[in-house]
Parts: sequence; C-alpha cells; structure tokens
Amino acid sequence: MPDELTDNEFLRYGRQILLPEIGEAGQLRLKKSKVLIVGLGGLGSPASLYLAAAGVGQLWLADGDTVDSSNLQRQILYRTADRHQAKTRVASTNLTALNPAVQCRIFPAVDDVLLADIVPQVDAVLDCTDNMVTRQRVNAACIAAQKPLITAAATGWEGQLLLTEPAQKSACYHCLFPLSDEPGLNCREAGIVGPVVGMLGTAQALLALQLLCDLPRPTGVLQRFDGRTLQWQRLKTQPDPACPVCHPSASSSFPLEFPTCKSA
Repeated sequence: MPDELTDNEFLRYGRQILLPEIGEAGQLRLKKSKVLIVGLGGLGSPASLYLAAAGVGQLWLADGDTVDSSNLQRQILYRTADRHQAKTRVASTNLTALNPAVQCRIFPAVDDVLLADIVPQVDAVLDCTDNMVTRQRVNAACIAAQKPLITAAATGWEGQLLLTEPAQKSACYHCLFPLSDEPGLNCREAGIVGPVVGMLGTAQALLALQLLCDLPRPTGVLQRFDGRTLQWQRLKTQPDPACPVCHPSASSSFPLEFPTCKSA
C-alpha cells in the first residue's frame, strides 16, 4: 500500500485531515489498518459505517445471522429489501458502496479456531455481539494475541463501553464480568431503543479511530450510558490478579463450545 494519500483521498477525508490530531500521518495509519468487527447488528452497524467512512483500509466482518424484520428498527446498515440475506454479505456490499476504497473480508461464522487465526492479523477488535460466552471468547483471543478490544453492550435505555489493551496491562473483560456471572437480559428480552445502541456503536468507532491514530484514549475505563438522562458514568477499572484469562499463572476455565456469534 502506498505511503502517501491520493488527491481523491485528500478530498474525501479533508475535514478529518484538518484535525491536528489526525493530519496526513493519521489518515495514512487508518488507510493501513485492519479492524475486526464481531457482530453486525445495532452496535456493528454504526461502528462499521463510521469506520468505512473514515477510511479504515480493511474491515473484517464476522456474523452468522441473516437480516430479520425486527433488526431494521436499529440496525441502520440494512434496508427492508435486505431481509433474509446474510448480514456479512449485505454489510460488505453496503460498506463498499459507501467507500469503494475499503476492503471487506467476511466470516459467516466464527469459532475459537478461527478467532485464534484472524485476531493476530488485525490492529483492533470490536466486540458488537450480545452473547456473553462469545464476548468471553473474543476477549480471550485478544488477550492471547495481545490485541486491543473495544466492547460495548446495550439493552433498554442503557449501555456500556470498555476499551481494553493487553499491552497497557488494563483489566480485561473477564476481570469485570466473569463467565460465572448471571448474564443480564439481552435486547430480545428487554427491548432496546435504537439511538441508544447507535450511540454505543458510534462510540466504539470513535475509540477505534483514537486507538488506530495512537491518540490519548480512556483505556481501562468502564463507561455507562443512561439514555433517559443522556448522562455518562465513568469507572476506572483494575485488573483482577486471579483472572484466569489475563493472569499469566492462571489456567483457562472456558467451555469448549463456542456458539455462533449474535449481534445486538
């Protein structure tokens, strides 16, 4: 990939390049970046759209679902005519239509073997699923490959956001949410306000841009959003020295089966 931007890229990303924190060097970093997005629902839709629009070079898209009528209330990447089609295929088509320069790779199903293969190849991972076991598996793969993970979740009027960076020794997802914890209701059971999940997915994209451009970012800070009041709560986290995932002397206790990933 060329170490310079084309005239068309200067025009397309001009408003972004004007920012001193990004500039031409930052735009080149985005162009050379690879981001894996696991889950292409209410979180993955806005996240992928903003990353494609920003000029991230490669988006690796993983989801085993098809588009359903119930998705269209919040999953803005899809249209009514896309119902019953594979999300990965539709997402790749729509993201390429938005920005033909972005290369999309699709993974219709994800298991732990595939994660072990693809996570080391990307620069960042966005967990946009609504399945606790899948989140734990993605987190474990990121720890093993020493890759940053941006995870979010939303149900009802509330959501949460977390950036973990193994290289920074931040708390991992399992430190805060052990697999033995009872999972909360997902959006299929508790309902979801579309803009709430949209805000969390957009925040994931924003964190990804900060990360890829190596800008200051809130690593290891659990951020909770209340859609009723539009307020954010920030909680600094600490690694759990007994965590079986990120503690080097602990043994893994994860189940062997990896379910098909689901998207919020």
